[in-house]
Amino acid sequence: MEQQVVAFLKEKESEMVEVLKGLVELESPSHDKEAVDQVGKQVQELYRKYVGGSIQKFNNEHFGDHYRCEFGEGDEQILILAHMDTVWSKGTIEELPFRIDGDKLYGPGSFDMKGGIVQGVFALHALKTLQVPLKTKVVMLFTTDEEIGSESSRELIEAEAKKSKYVLVLESAAASTKGKLKTSRKGVGMFTIKVKGRAAHSGIEPEKGISAIEELARQTLYLHGLTDFEKGTTLNIGLIKGGSASNVVAAEAEAELDLRVKNTAEFNRIIPLIQGLTPSKEGLSIEVTGGINRPVMEKTQEITKMFETAKEIAKEYLDFDLEDQASGGGSDGSFASQFAPTLDGLGPVGDGAHASNEHLRISQMPVRSALVALLIEKLANE
Repeated sequence: MEQQVVAFLKEKESEMVEVLKGLVELESPSHDKEAVDQVGKQVQELYRKYVGGSIQKFNNEHFGDHYRCEFGEGDEQILILAHMDTVWSKGTIEELPFRIDGDKLYGPGSFDMKGGIVQGVFALHALKTLQVPLKTKVVMLFTTDEEIGSESSRELIEAEAKKSKYVLVLESAAASTKGKLKTSRKGVGMFTIKVKGRAAHSGIEPEKGISAIEELARQTLYLHGLTDFEKGTTLNIGLIKGGSASNVVAAEAEAELDLRVKNTAEFNRIIPLIQGLTPSKEGLSIEVTGGINRPVMEKTQEITKMFETAKEIAKEYLDFDLEDQASGGGSDGSFASQFAPTLDGLGPVGDGAHASNEHLRISQMPVRSALVALLIEKLANE
């Protein structure tokens, strides 16, 4: 049966490419509800066509609507996570059109992660068409705000993860030709730091001013100094603004801070230091808001076991050596992993996520789809 699944999906390669072309050319920037909903409707139609089963829509006022699709039967479930939104603004498709160059398929959102959506749907299509017996139902969750923190979908993701034996995430594989899976992810913290000082004319009476920009610069150096590469802890202020004019001592300044850690203990150590920033002198005030955006996805024994299963499938039926690695980025798998064993990076093999050279490898689409299908079969029938 396993070889039948592999052969079936290899025959579907050109069809998968055509389906992906349609999704890529329907742009879906996270903040554009109308655009993301158009992709949602297309994904819903694709699911009905290739898989069937029940589809539940979760209406969303500010972001795109989410979809929960259920396939098969059983008291237990395997959850598959996929997101339909991209980082690309409307109109990017004109500048970076869908194109194929040899084995590479280019287009905004192709690698992250519309290719994963197509591969996941076709994996279930193979299981259904070949009537592969499953003792566990499969729930596929399509969300619309992953690229901006999953504000509206987090509760839904966590609720489904709590009901699941396993979670498979169709995010793109680690960027390389090897297509490594992601068995751990750093936790992400996002903070806004606002400094208030006192304005004054910088030429006439600068001594009467207290510069918020100077203070923010001082605090930036302190925060960056907390970075510890050996521990995998990084702090980065990547956006900063302040002041009103070059000849005015700045009364206000603001910065956005990104925090990444490998384990929860580091969150517990670093966050109080961020929240406890104190002004260097009187006349200044500092306000810190924000917190953990995505928890740490740690490589547990259960996740290791899932990976070993996937590795065996890849070697025996797909003739390649599957590898894994840690990721510095967060995903919806970070939320799910708090409640169920989660394997991430099962989507496309390629490179250039969030970059103008974003692409996936066409020849790997049926291979990765088969990996997902056979992994579902193995995990569902344990």
